[in-house]
Amino acid sequence: MPHAGEETARSGEEALIARYFAPLAGPGADGLRDDAASLTPSPGHDLVVTADAVVAGVHYFPDDPPGSIAVKALGVNLSDLAAKGATPRGFLLTLALPDDWTEDWLAAFAEGLGASSREHGCPLLGGDTVRSGGPALIGVTAIGEVPTGTIVRRQAARAGDRLCVSGTIGDAAVGLALRHAPDAGLDPVHGAALQDRYLHPRPRLALASVVRAHAHAAMDVSDGLVGDLTKMLFGTGLTARIEAARVPLSPAARAAITRDPARLATALTGGDDYEILCAVPQAALAAFLAEAERVGVPMAEIGVVEAGEAPPLVVDAAGEAMVFGTGSFSHF
Repeated sequence: MPHAGEETARSGEEALIARYFAPLAGPGADGLRDDAASLTPSPGHDLVVTADAVVAGVHYFPDDPPGSIAVKALGVNLSDLAAKGATPRGFLLTLALPDDWTEDWLAAFAEGLGASSREHGCPLLGGDTVRSGGPALIGVTAIGEVPTGTIVRRQAARAGDRLCVSGTIGDAAVGLALRHAPDAGLDPVHGAALQDRYLHPRPRLALASVVRAHAHAAMDVSDGLVGDLTKMLFGTGLTARIEAARVPLSPAARAAITRDPARLATALTGGDDYEILCAVPQAALAAFLAEAERVGVPMAEIGVVEAGEAPPLVVDAAGEAMVFGTGSFSHF
């Protein structure tokens, strides 16, 4: 984890790693005492590797609980593994700390990271700890595996495939909107549920084998359902039609949208869902939905893939096309 010659935010980097992160280390990591780890895929499997970073002030609020920030940093990467049909094997952590970090913050961060790591069977394998010179940045590289040749790609949908999404859509985006503009008239229970979805992604790892068995294409919904569907189909000669009324919403999101119908657009285009969007052949749809239900993650059919070059069409309950100012969250 340490890097020779790298300046850190505080002295005693080795001690910090030993105290907070070595207890999270998995097999092959040598207790984080070396500069590299070893990892052998299971026989007959391919490794699947993904990397995402979260930055203070961009992906989370600097005053969010440190344990929640850790859960998000790991969870967004595990969500990508789930969409590829992969089982987690371990992760690398790059932790760039601002000048004002404290050991209390680091201890709470490590506690949240360890709890999430154990919950999802994804141990720490190594990484680096540095001073950022600016806001905090947490970068995670997650490593998983799939049976050889079975990774589920993003852009492999076919005309006639049914589009399905897991869980509920829009909770985090509406929760974030409410954080910026609180709604005193919304039931506090609903408000808390939406805020929790923003703080704590729920990577759908239970779906990995189901996606692998049945889906032609899959990706996680991180930058908004409409925008991510557009990415799935871009350049493939395919488009899609989805029905907004069939997009699954939680009771909390429905309550918030009832109070302000404009929030429906936020739910459909906002980020941080970390649900799975799949293109499933019609012949496999019933089995796919049944198996998803069996593993405890319900899926909803929301539309169909069609031939064509136009952007995906979203229609309202009256069958009229919905128009959005933006289709997804953008980092730039």
